[in-house]
Amino acid sequence: MSIHSGTHGNAHDVYHAGSLAVQERAGERERADHVGRSLGQDIKPVAAAFLGLQPLLIVGAADPGTGRVWASALSGEPGFARATGSRQLSVSPDLPPGDPLTTALATPGTPVGTIALDPRTRRRMRLNGRLRPTERGFAVTADQVFSNCPKYIQRRETYERIEGCDRGVPVRHGQLDKAAVEFVASADTFFLATVHPGGADASHRGGNPGFVRVDSPRELSWRDYPGNAMFLTLGNLRADPRAGLLFLDWATGTTLQLTGEAHTEFGADGERTVRFTVTEAISTPAAVPLRWSAPGYSPANPEPPR
Repeated sequence: MSIHSGTHGNAHDVYHAGSLAVQERAGERERADHVGRSLGQDIKPVAAAFLGLQPLLIVGAADPGTGRVWASALSGEPGFARATGSRQLSVSPDLPPGDPLTTALATPGTPVGTIALDPRTRRRMRLNGRLRPTERGFAVTADQVFSNCPKYIQRRETYERIEGCDRGVPVRHGQLDKAAVEFVASADTFFLATVHPGGADASHRGGNPGFVRVDSPRELSWRDYPGNAMFLTLGNLRADPRAGLLFLDWATGTTLQLTGEAHTEFGADGERTVRFTVTEAISTPAAVPLRWSAPGYSPANPEPPR
């Protein structure tokens, strides 16, 4: 599925200095120039159709009060997130009470990154832009619309929406407790929100369980697997280390949201490792009323399943 559109003149029109620096360090500038032509501002009909089928949307932004960056899971009946113009995404979300992005999603002009990911088809699309509140939720005017390949997405064939789901009360910690450590260690997927002076982004990271390491109650790390060479996320972290992580238990709907700072380490062999320091953790039982089937791990995952 190709859901991107539009072209830009040169790399400096597409990428900010942080991404350009990481591309150079990784030896991927030429490929990044080529891939960067896929970034556009229009939501093509195939992208609009894809959005209309999704029960889940991940949003990343910075809280305007604290400056902390968070990633949140929004859900609803298919169609709750939909294209309402060639450059507009409208969302009528079922936002969990107490979600850390509640204020950001009600503040005009908030830069947001969104990702719609469908485990059934292993497809995903990203739309980044500026938010304005609406009567039913919010709308985003798109600055960037593009798709990614299915690499590292675990296939989940079916889901069930639980009506009248009793959500748990969010519990906040300054570091990972035992349950959170186990949650992260068993995860095959997480979402990563980052920001830069011109906007925000939300991206997906996947691998076999154990691909995210818990180095201490306040430190996580993971290998940055080869991707599309744009380095939007790592470029953002080079420009601004603030980041938000979202782990979702696909079977129970429980979420673990982390905010803190991250940086990338480059090994002599070219391998990249991202290290994340936790500032705050929020665990919410049954935050998302979706229950997905067991995963089929992506054949692109580098390590064997545990």
